[in-house]
Amino acid sequence: MPADPLPEWVPVARRAIGDRIRAARTGRKLTQEALAEATGLDRKTINRIEQGAHATSVDHLLLIAHALDIPPSDLFR
Repeated sequence: MPADPLPEWVPVARRAIGDRIRAARTGRKLTQEALAEATGLDRKTINRIEQGAHATSVDHLLLIAHALDIPPSDLFR
């Protein structure tokens, strides 16, 4: 069971991952809608992930990395 509340580094890291996703998406001139369509996720979900407001699954991160044509590890660098 995760700590409650989460350690501060967790939401900080989540926001950093979201920032990397947003940078890769905008670098490819994709909208959130286009990324959502490419991944099968909802645009609101993409937005929450980019904002760091959504504790997403590894599966979602893999779908996003694949759609952006980047290694999943790039999301965690």
